[in-house]
Amino acid sequence: MSGDLKGPVHPGIAGLRPYQPGKPVEELTRELGIRDIIRLASNENPRGPGEGVSRCLKDFDELSRYPDGSGFRLKNRLAAHHQIDPTRITLGNGSNDVLDLVARVTLEPGARVLMSQHGFVVYYLAATGCGAELVQVAAKDFGTDLDGFLAEVDDNTRLIFIANPNNPTGTWVPRDALTGFLDALPERVWVVLDEAYFEYVEEPDYPDGRSLLDCYPNLVVTRTFSKIHGLASMRVGYALSSPEIGDLLNRARQPFNVNSLGLAAAQVALDDEDYQVSSRSQNAQGMQLLTGAFTRMGLDYIPSVGNFVTVDVGDDASAVYERLLAQGVIVRPVAEYGLPRHLRVTIGLPEENERFLATLERLV
Repeated sequence: MSGDLKGPVHPGIAGLRPYQPGKPVEELTRELGIRDIIRLASNENPRGPGEGVSRCLKDFDELSRYPDGSGFRLKNRLAAHHQIDPTRITLGNGSNDVLDLVARVTLEPGARVLMSQHGFVVYYLAATGCGAELVQVAAKDFGTDLDGFLAEVDDNTRLIFIANPNNPTGTWVPRDALTGFLDALPERVWVVLDEAYFEYVEEPDYPDGRSLLDCYPNLVVTRTFSKIHGLASMRVGYALSSPEIGDLLNRARQPFNVNSLGLAAAQVALDDEDYQVSSRSQNAQGMQLLTGAFTRMGLDYIPSVGNFVTVDVGDDASAVYERLLAQGVIVRPVAEYGLPRHLRVTIGLPEENERFLATLERLV
């Protein structure tokens, strides 16, 4: 920080390391002179939005009006979809916004927050920004160690973040393990179950957080339209919770935090089940292609149930990333997550997956 800055600064904010997104394609084109670039770094749906969403946005004509501050239509559509009362829904500017809301409602300096090693960086940003003490519990086989979480809970513990499946590892917690953990946890400790990749998972014993809400009033389930629904640029996410938690989150929520385009597009996307099914199928095929190729190349990878896979490319992972970048292939280095040997790769379109694999094989 500049030595010229005067006045008090929140210590949590002063100590933050800003989130570092990937470089935009336009900047890479300018820097490297490459126009044929594929983006496999941000876990977006490579297909783009469904046709219904595209038609909805084309016909949208209310840009001069403020959005519906309560998100009435989308909340009621979500309520019907999840068979839940609208008072138990909180809309966010992406699910990241909701994660931050939960932190602001529950945390103050001195409170403790638990997250897993290799966990999503936004948990760190949300907790640290509130001045809380963040504890990273050691991962078990790259995944969440729920017993390790229970061992860390003390009287100051307020909040626990669990991504299921986790980003960037793609690991997941089965239903029985999760309910056993929730049964053993004091009800005063809130648990955020981040299900951003929920719609991609096809494992039979993967838990649906929505079905657990009535049994665990301290549970908050977050989801997003940024992944399988193909609306990452629209920034629409939401939380499902008890009515009491929903009331508190909506008190802290900024007015108009979801824009009108996002509200309209999300309603259409939620109903487009055919698009979701075909996206899930394409993702499964791409995952099989990538993991099979990694095995053939002798590269270890972390088994994933999301729309991405994290692969061990050796001690020179950063160099492999840069060499892929020079060939117009953008993936995600994950050294900041404690995985310096790994790269995270989003499952792309079939031709993008083939190009990535051909390029990687030449490099490693």
